Amino acid sequence: MASQGSPGASSPRRTLEMLWRAVFWVSFPFGILTFLLPIYGKELGASAMQVGGLFTAVSLVPLVARPFLGRALDHWGRRPFLLIGLGGYTAAAAVFCLADTVQILTLGRFIQGLGQAFLWISAYTMVADVARRAGRGRSFGSIDEAVNRGALIGTSLGFGAVFFLRKWGLGWRELWFWLFAAYTIPACVSLGAGYWGVEETKSAETEAADTGKGLSAQLAALMAIVLVTGGSRAMVWPLLMLFLQDGLGADAGTLAIAYLPAALISSFLPSRTGRLADRLGRKGPMVAGLSIGAAASALIPHLAGLFQLTIVWAVESLAHTVSIPAERAFVADITGANVRGTGYGFYTFAHFLGAAIGPLVGGWLYDEVGHGSPFYLNAAVLVLGSLLVLLILREPRSAAFEQLHPRSDI
Repeated sequence: MASQGSPGASSPRRTLEMLWRAVFWVSFPFGILTFLLPIYGKELGASAMQVGGLFTAVSLVPLVARPFLGRALDHWGRRPFLLIGLGGYTAAAAVFCLADTVQILTLGRFIQGLGQAFLWISAYTMVADVARRAGRGRSFGSIDEAVNRGALIGTSLGFGAVFFLRKWGLGWRELWFWLFAAYTIPACVSLGAGYWGVEETKSAETEAADTGKGLSAQLAALMAIVLVTGGSRAMVWPLLMLFLQDGLGADAGTLAIAYLPAALISSFLPSRTGRLADRLGRKGPMVAGLSIGAAASALIPHLAGLFQLTIVWAVESLAHTVSIPAERAFVADITGANVRGTGYGFYTFAHFLGAAIGPLVGGWLYDEVGHGSPFYLNAAVLVLGSLLVLLILREPRSAAFEQLHPRSDI
């Protein structure tokens, strides 16, 4: 049974617009957390493995909840779970204000994981509900742009606040408090945008549109690929900040400047690269993105300066914006509308299982084997993933037809 809220009353374009706004505002703290969480965790006395644990913690709740949430979305509708997700992110920002120990910081990450579990499965399913197959790549790319633009603006404002407050002599504890006190404001705006602006997308028409299995052979194959490649990518990201600090001696502000071109690429290109998946099919962009990402990862241990880092980061970001919209659109292609939530539940379960395991493995390799070893392993895994996409996945015939004869972008 779908939740109340005039299903289908809004046009698909209006629904996507309001969903875009909600995820834009909620994404403000994402970038600053990526940069400062390893640094602040280290400031609180965390080891490399404990820093990896902070990234694992945010994935544990989605890991447990996603398979069940998918079925719940198919039964009760998407909107209630979207609002729970936005509320979880708001609560996490409030807890981060109080985080003066690794334990409280980890608690905040668990609550953030609750928001993550509910929000993104709902958002992806809503996009799949309202976007035509021939425009799904672009629509998923547009939502990615909202996330990345919000994170870019939030990160820029956050680093500005860090530099300003540091000049006033504030320590990391006080700085962290005021930073996340400020981030609760856009989180509340996001919750309001979702509550008053986003309507239910599961309707009687959606249920009758087509049928399908929640877990098909193709979805199982994609889950295996996402598990290994997503876990591998999650393995290296928290360590990248530590590696660059140890190897290049760069501070957080310098690294933020080096990351700016990559951030701009991910903020403005996904809807455009998503069109490649709509026109050329899903597999080609996925293979290209994984292959380019592998090359970038293999180069990271050999970086000798900030300019090289900037180029590699930009190339890796471009690879990511090419592959991810195609991957998410492929899930919608191979699952029926009446079990779409279940399909995205399984897909995101695989992603977060990898995200939970990867950082712990990476932290152990970094401490015990060598600082470059996680990046080389990531390169090998991404190459393997691209080969599996090429050899195992098959695009539905109806999807291929619509890519040749697109009817609409939405």
